[in-house]
Amino acid sequence: MKDVGQRAAELAGLKRAAPYIRLFKGKTFVVKAGGEALETDAAIRGLLEQIEILCHVGIRVVLLHGGGSESSALLRALGGEPRFVEGRRVTDEKALEVASMILNGTVNTRILAAARALGLPAVGLSGVDAGIVQARRRPPVKVGDGMVDYGFVGDVVAVAPAALVSLLDAGVVPVVSPLSAADDGTLLNINADTVAAALAAGLRAEKLILLTGAAGVLERSDDPGSLVSYTDLDGLRSLRDQGGLTRGMLPKASAIESALRGGVRRVHILSWQTPDGLLAEVFTNEGVGTLVVEDIDALTPAEQAAGLPEGVPVP
Repeated sequence: MKDVGQRAAELAGLKRAAPYIRLFKGKTFVVKAGGEALETDAAIRGLLEQIEILCHVGIRVVLLHGGGSESSALLRALGGEPRFVEGRRVTDEKALEVASMILNGTVNTRILAAARALGLPAVGLSGVDAGIVQARRRPPVKVGDGMVDYGFVGDVVAVAPAALVSLLDAGVVPVVSPLSAADDGTLLNINADTVAAALAAGLRAEKLILLTGAAGVLERSDDPGSLVSYTDLDGLRSLRDQGGLTRGMLPKASAIESALRGGVRRVHILSWQTPDGLLAEVFTNEGVGTLVVEDIDALTPAEQAAGLPEGVPVP
């Protein structure tokens, strides 16, 4: 049997969560998980257990997944070598074939199988399905002193999330791969953070939550202790200009700006390795990662003050 102290602590936790449940019931969250968060059965189950709780309290969740690390490993096994420019993947024909196998095949199916084991209703999709993500092939762009051809990499033109809305209305979690296609049917690989931001804006999501390997946005990229608890777009640009944002955090910064400019109210970045981090970020004022808003003046006093007593819900 549980002792009185443990039972009291659990009941207190439920009471503190209640205002957030009321606040977010019926709202849509887009959760993006990178490839590293989905490489083991335990990690996938841990994420889906948290998503299941969000769904049980009435939050509508779209899960957008990457798979870059597994794509890189398979590409190397087939004799290729992954190439990145400023954190963005260059995709030739072989890399595109690998991305299709990993994203739409291995990773998506693995997530759906884990959802089945939990009894969580989920359907696998990609940006190609029902024209959910409409894209065009990225033309060569100037980077530094030279031009870079990203190959079969796409830029989002528009999103048509009606299929996702139908699934959400039916109580189903859409599990979405970021692959898409141009109007002529050319398959295109798109950065998963970029697609997550576009879908969050298209769905008028309350929150976009980016699960990554880092604890959140760091003031100094080599110092895990320099976590930025909250910032706005001006602060994010300053961090980028000062060199605080490097490699994979650069496309995340662009995605964050796109989501906030598109009407998403809050963007959260946190580590997928934090136990129950998704729930802690959603159901407590303090959170565990970085909160980004369009303008710092939009933050409530509770959001700006670390260590305030919980129980006061914030937007």
